[in-house]
Amino acid sequence: MSSEQTSRPLHPSHWPLRFISVEAGSGIVLLVAAALALAWANSPWSASYAALWHFDLLPALERFLPEHDLYFAVNDGLMTVFFLVVGLEIRREIHDGSLSDPRVATLPIIAALGGVIVPALIYVALNRDAATRHGWAIPTATDIAFAVGVLSLLGRGIPPALRMLLLTLAIIDDVVAILVIAFFYSRGIEWTGLLVVAAGVALVLLMQRAGIGRALLYVLPGALVWYGLLRTGVHPTLAGVILGLLTPATARFGGERRGEEPATDEHAPVPHVEARLHPYVAFGIMPLFALANAGVNLAALDVRSGPALAVTSGVVLGLVAGKPIGVLLATFLAVRARLATLPSGLGRRHALLLGILAGIGFTMSIFIANLAFDDPKLLAAAKFAILVASALAATFGFGLGYLLRRRAEG
Repeated sequence: MSSEQTSRPLHPSHWPLRFISVEAGSGIVLLVAAALALAWANSPWSASYAALWHFDLLPALERFLPEHDLYFAVNDGLMTVFFLVVGLEIRREIHDGSLSDPRVATLPIIAALGGVIVPALIYVALNRDAATRHGWAIPTATDIAFAVGVLSLLGRGIPPALRMLLLTLAIIDDVVAILVIAFFYSRGIEWTGLLVVAAGVALVLLMQRAGIGRALLYVLPGALVWYGLLRTGVHPTLAGVILGLLTPATARFGGERRGEEPATDEHAPVPHVEARLHPYVAFGIMPLFALANAGVNLAALDVRSGPALAVTSGVVLGLVAGKPIGVLLATFLAVRARLATLPSGLGRRHALLLGILAGIGFTMSIFIANLAFDDPKLLAAAKFAILVASALAATFGFGLGYLLRRRAEG
């Protein structure tokens, strides 16, 4: 994928600050959207909530698409753009960000893996039944927008190094979640679809080789990749990740034309496309996803016993307890083994805060829950647990962050 190079870009060094600023604001909008969905689904107009998302958008596409209602359009269509931005973030970080230097990336990588393994183990320990055990990956995810948003509410008293550590850990969490979705939540591979994916990828590479820089021209090959993944049985939104990783991280692609001034990396497609899409994803697509998925009907929810209780317990304990335990333990072992060091000014309490904030799952956790459960009762229990756990993690994180800020100021 590529981009037009006509607008004035920001310097690459400004991207982390701009990214954090957008994510912080997005967290508030996400919270409002989730609260609205929950209130709507439990109001006298709850039937209209369900009817809206099952509205048939394009019945003429029935022979090509397994589903074609508004819910499918949001979760399987628009969320592809969300995953595209995730892919662009990963590509940028690998090229010249925190993931480009193994010495800098070691600590958040190890911490993130600890924050994935421990919650998964807690969930599996509480869910021995095969039907509920399929949701083991739900408490392993971190919502960047909510986590950064809580940290931003604490103001400037929080060390900048902690913000960057949280951002890097959340991005690594996204990488792990993408791999988990691809390998554990695919419905078997239909190999003929891979030919369509290969055709889309080949077309992208040929267009880049030809130096085509207009982003809209890449929509067609992107659609081929999306449809090919849908045909294979792999979740089609992962097309966004593929396209993001294929996007050139430097402005020098396709060869320089004679007579043109050499382009600088400030004009590179990765930051340019990310800057264009990120606000739309943060303030449009993600809140719409929250509105479509956070509407749990509490009257029909029963988590007092049985499989629903097991799912709820596994998700809540996995996010609220497993995440901080996993992050703190992994950080301690990495520092003790001299595999990594904490940034200057950060201590064990900051590592604990990092782990607590990582327990805010929301967007990616709900996305995985939709893939894990076909049973409406189990899915409702999982979503309810995600909302409760994310609220608890945000509250605990803000409380600990406030104490750390007061101590730093005193």
